[in-house]
Amino acid sequence: MSEAEVSDRILTIPNALSFLRALGIPLLIWLILVKEFDGWAIFVLTIAGISDYADGKIARAFNQSSKLGAMLDPAVDRLYIAATLIALAIRDVVPLWILVLLVARDLLLATTLPALYKIGHGPMEVTFLGKAATFNLLYAFPFLLLASGDSILARFADSLAWAFAGWGVALYLLTGFSYFLGARRIIQDSKSQNA
Repeated sequence: MSEAEVSDRILTIPNALSFLRALGIPLLIWLILVKEFDGWAIFVLTIAGISDYADGKIARAFNQSSKLGAMLDPAVDRLYIAATLIALAIRDVVPLWILVLLVARDLLLATTLPALYKIGHGPMEVTFLGKAATFNLLYAFPFLLLASGDSILARFADSLAWAFAGWGVALYLLTGFSYFLGARRIIQDSKSQNA
């Protein structure tokens, strides 16, 4: 199978994993906000984090990278991050300023999308640091939820939660700034070439 055929495929294992991960988002919100079943919410977040890691590994190992996967995987990650942050902020597990910073970053990047699509580019490709930011945030959330309790385990989880969250927030903002500058450069270069 040629590289072009592989890149246009829709039915791949990584895409199926991303789709299944997306289906977990409403379940996660329900578990955190409606039922307050924190143990099950932690389980869903853990499975989401593992499947996020696995879909990239599978895509590379079995040559199942695709255009859909390149857009779907980061989109599902953003939705998980936003939904989890909103739910945790409503439960007072994370401060509101973290939610505002991370959502503002994604909204800022969204402002570049119309111009990028107009020149036929699409969203910025996720970098290694971008993946590290997502990894840290997706691993911070179960620990933050666990740390919100009063057990000895909660006290242990607190340090891990804020370590992952701190690095995740810092890297998320740093990569957002980098993506924004990269998008602006691509848009400006396209305007220069067409002038």
